[in-house]
Amino acid sequence: MQPSLIVRSGRSAWKGPYFVAFPNLREALTNNVSIKTQARSCTILPNFVGLRFMVHNGKDYLPVTVTQDMVGHKLGEFAHTKKRFTYKMTKNK
Repeated sequence: MQPSLIVRSGRSAWKGPYFVAFPNLREALTNNVSIKTQARSCTILPNFVGLRFMVHNGKDYLPVTVTQDMVGHKLGEFAHTKKRFTYKMTKNK
């Protein structure tokens, strides 16, 4: 039996993981430059480990550094779109 990469996906097995071809991927590997992307549904592949992505959350680009534990997940899972709610007291109470 050959070793295989187990990638969690919501897609059919015959389709494979969804990913976007990044044109500046080679430059990012050599020069340690971050890749700016809006592809939140792109699956993180093993060759993305160590790269830095700037993922769009709808308003800003948030930095995401890919680690080994993130392989198989989507880029959008690590750039949250909603802020945490905090209640602020007013002067008048």
